[in-house]
Amino acid sequence: MAEVNTGKYVEAPILSVLTQYIKDFSFENPNAPSTLHMHEKKPQININVSVNATSMGQDNYDVVLTLNAKASEEKSLMFHIELIYAGLFKIQNFPEKHLTPIIFVECPRLLFPFARQIIADTTRNGGFPPLMIDPIDFDMLFQRRVAEENAKAKANADFKIV
Repeated sequence: MAEVNTGKYVEAPILSVLTQYIKDFSFENPNAPSTLHMHEKKPQININVSVNATSMGQDNYDVVLTLNAKASEEKSLMFHIELIYAGLFKIQNFPEKHLTPIIFVECPRLLFPFARQIIADTTRNGGFPPLMIDPIDFDMLFQRRVAEENAKAKANADFKIV
């Protein structure tokens, strides 16, 4: 227990990973072997990232990181990979105002290196150079999500039926 200025004892904050798991996983290499040759120019790679979470009760949260990547060369799809990777986290003794950022920033930050490795290994095993996804700024993604939800709420509040 840690002592606070008020003289009362409070429990230390806890953020722990109870388990991590692949929820869903797909790798498509539809045009192999024709797409496996050396390429003159780099393929176009589009990566989408999303984070969702569900309270599981008793300070436990299921945090889901979805990574979706498509690589194409001109009009030909080289590969499409989708990974839904999740973790069950125990989050205790944090101030309420910090809970949402912990769930949507810190938890996916802990999951990301494992998901990144799965994607790199799979693309390499699929006959391509490993796709090493750059680090993701989960704080920026969270801020963008909050701004979008605030804009949506404002738009709904401004809409009135007369």
